[in-house]
Amino acid sequence: MNDARTLSDRIDALEIRLAFQDETIETLNNTITAQWQQIDALTRQLAALNERLREAEANAPGATNEPPPHY
Repeated sequence: MNDARTLSDRIDALEIRLAFQDETIETLNNTITAQWQQIDALTRQLAALNERLREAEANAPGATNEPPPHY
């Protein structure tokens, strides 16, 4: 009887541990998904800003390497 009780207690402990691990894995998965979405949005925003910068540099008046007139 004692062996069955010990085995039952060990199984209960493992089930509790598994439940906490499942919850932790789900929380980590949600966190990683949210971070990936944020990284993706920031990557797209950076690409758009780079494009705007290229356009601004291309449309800038005068030569870009020319010293100012007061030199």
